[in-house]
Amino acid sequence: MADITAVLSATTSPDAATREAAEAQLKQAQEQNLGAFLQSLANEVATEAKPLDSRRLAGLILKNALDARDETVKADKQEKWVTMDANIRNTVKGCVWNQLGSPVQEIRHTCAQVIAKIAGAEMPKALWPSLVTDLQNNMATGDPGKRQSTLEALGYICEEIEHEHLQEADVNAMLTAIVQGMRKEEESNEIRLAATNALVNAMYFAEGNFEREQERNYIMQVTCEATVCADVRVRQAAFEVLVGAAENYYEKLQPYMTAIFDLTVKATKGDEESVALQAIEFWSAIADEEVCRQDDIADAGEGNHQIVYHRFVEQALPHLVPMLLETLTKQDEDELDEGDDVWNLAMAGGTCLGLVATCVQDAVVDHVMPFITGNIGSQEWRLREAATFAFGSILEGPDPDKLAPVAAQALPFLLNALNDPKTHVRDTTAWTIGRVFEFVGEAQSPVVNPGNLDNILKILVEKLQDKPLVAGKVCYALLRLATSCANDDDEQNPMRVALAPYFQGIVQSLLQTSERPDAEQSLRMECYESLNEIIRASTQQNAPITQQLVPMVLQKLETTLAALSQPGLGPEAQEKIGEVQGLLCGTLQTIVQKLSGEDATKMMIIQFGDQIMQMLLRVLGARSATVHEEAMLCVGALAYATGDQFEKYMQALYPFIEVGLKNHEEYEVCNVTVGVVGDLCRALDAKILPFCDGIVYQLLQDLQSTALHRSVKPPILSCFGDIALAIGPAFEKYVGYVVPMLQSAQQLSLQTPKDDEEMIEYNNMLRNGIFEAYAGLLQGFKDDKSKVEQLKSHAVYVLQFIAEVAKDGDRDEAVTRAMVGVMGDMADTMDGVGELFKQNMFWVELIRECEDQYQDQQLRDTAQWAKGKITMRVGM
Repeated sequence: MADITAVLSATTSPDAATREAAEAQLKQAQEQNLGAFLQSLANEVATEAKPLDSRRLAGLILKNALDARDETVKADKQEKWVTMDANIRNTVKGCVWNQLGSPVQEIRHTCAQVIAKIAGAEMPKALWPSLVTDLQNNMATGDPGKRQSTLEALGYICEEIEHEHLQEADVNAMLTAIVQGMRKEEESNEIRLAATNALVNAMYFAEGNFEREQERNYIMQVTCEATVCADVRVRQAAFEVLVGAAENYYEKLQPYMTAIFDLTVKATKGDEESVALQAIEFWSAIADEEVCRQDDIADAGEGNHQIVYHRFVEQALPHLVPMLLETLTKQDEDELDEGDDVWNLAMAGGTCLGLVATCVQDAVVDHVMPFITGNIGSQEWRLREAATFAFGSILEGPDPDKLAPVAAQALPFLLNALNDPKTHVRDTTAWTIGRVFEFVGEAQSPVVNPGNLDNILKILVEKLQDKPLVAGKVCYALLRLATSCANDDDEQNPMRVALAPYFQGIVQSLLQTSERPDAEQSLRMECYESLNEIIRASTQQNAPITQQLVPMVLQKLETTLAALSQPGLGPEAQEKIGEVQGLLCGTLQTIVQKLSGEDATKMMIIQFGDQIMQMLLRVLGARSATVHEEAMLCVGALAYATGDQFEKYMQALYPFIEVGLKNHEEYEVCNVTVGVVGDLCRALDAKILPFCDGIVYQLLQDLQSTALHRSVKPPILSCFGDIALAIGPAFEKYVGYVVPMLQSAQQLSLQTPKDDEEMIEYNNMLRNGIFEAYAGLLQGFKDDKSKVEQLKSHAVYVLQFIAEVAKDGDRDEAVTRAMVGVMGDMADTMDGVGELFKQNMFWVELIRECEDQYQDQQLRDTAQWAKGKITMRVGM
């Protein structure tokens, strides 16, 4: 490019035409010769005589050439970089490396980011082996600016790479450089800040160093010293490091906890809010970690002593709870209007107190109740609100039966407090009432009974007219009340029956609240979520009123469609209308599910089938992703309700199914559409056949797509099983395409690393999808032995896969049940399969495991059925 400085400057021109022409020039240069383009950008950044704005912009474009929010796009950019000529890469690296010592802080900062992005591309392929050592050597320089930007680069690099991309020597060098910059002897707080921020990101890599006591002690020493630095930013970052230590190295923290507790108390009581928030976050992280460890110990059984559990929260309880309770009184009166998104000391303290309650359970109650009883009637609103917040925060964790008498005594007081003159108090009170219903509502001694229900509902419904924030919490309270009243499917449940007479009044009030002039999206959503739960909790007595909601919802949807057709409607207005459509479709789905759940009321919804479907097709035609998702879910519910009568809608619906299955960018839409295909298969059975060619083709395309989010792929495998089950032997023509996909998925599953909980969960989803697909194929072909024979050649590989999965201690119950079911299906449908079971007897131990008396009844039933089928085949 002849004069990149001029082109870069032109991109910030106030003249739109000049700006667009410059942007087009940059894009063209990038596409025509990426290497030359990046070199010109690097030279721009490295030339001190160039204008600061053009250098800054060149650095930003250079960074973005290696980065993207979408991981697939980012990987593609990184691949282009690493396959570029090494001389070009080295030239670019040399330019940005030298600028770590630039006299201009902004340039140093940008170049640190660029170096990290290059590292993200090169270090996994060992193309920059000296980088960490070179950065460590930079710390020996006397240039404070270079040392600061070096530390920034180290921190950013930790965000870009995985643990396996660093040698132990690199980790040691990196931590040595960082800790050196954090020391209290360091005169520059900017360097200490950069170092401490870098350690926040580097904690994940320090596993080996935390195993060595001397190194661990030194890291913890400089971190604790940094928590009392004169610079508030350093103090905040230091507490963030301690949070990382709690999350990653809990087992090693015991020697430091007394000192850390003193530091957190000091910060919470007297430091700036940003520091105090991180100090509280440390205890939240500890409590969260200890709850996880309690679960792990429970899962492992009493005989397992390998899980370290220090009981830090329990030991600190007498001192920790008073500290947290004090934070609850530090509300900011001006922040209430900002809604639930505000995060301040009181919110952090309440959240931490809730985690503490979950961790120590009953033990927390006696430490908190004196504060509640002493302040809930205070003349000072902050104390009243703090006491109410404390009560709401400890309701999850302790035994509901222990809390029930206290909650029953408190409920009338809380209902009365909904009239408090302070909005803060009313808001927290409504939330606390909802928490009472949620966590104590099903105690043996009920908090709500037919005797007090009338008064509770009268007050809550009246308070729907309060300020929007309070009204939203009242919606939550009504939702939780309905859930606790209808906690089973028994229509004769006394509390469900007691709630029924109030159904119409609650529904009308919620609908009116959703249409208040001051109702923003959050309140409308809370109203409809509450409305949906009230509908689910209703009885057959309420069915006529529920049915009357159908034309009302359809009319509201008609109104939104008319509004969307208005000329000149802006994007923001369209989005708001789309949100309302989504809420209405969600409620329509709930109504359809409720009325179709009982034979006595099913006809009530079927008679509206044509009108509902016509409206849903029009809504789908509006092409909004959010609405597409909700409308498709409603389609699935209607298909279940109408059964094979749904066939008449398929011709009109199919184009929208195709659109949904092709929507890789908004993958949740694709995911929901895959689920709806399964619903349609169950509703239509063989009548889905005319549409299967297009559906199966698109599902196969989805599986092969690198752009589609991986979470959609396991449901696609399950969907093949649904299709096979629906159309039976007619699925034969797809077997040659689908089974290889299943085998590829099996290989992927066995090769998937167990790096973290997310990958383990995904692998379980993948395996469940594989087994559900095979189950559908086997059951679908069951009545045609010739078709089953086609699958027999794959049986040995399926059994081998099941044998491997059986060895995996991380498989969940759904996978276990599905794979045992597949073994039973194989034995049930395949002649001559007995020899395969004889050759590999792993199934005997697996079945025995599943028959254990402590297992879920459904799993035991499946195992016993499969055992019977297999033993018949093997002649045992």
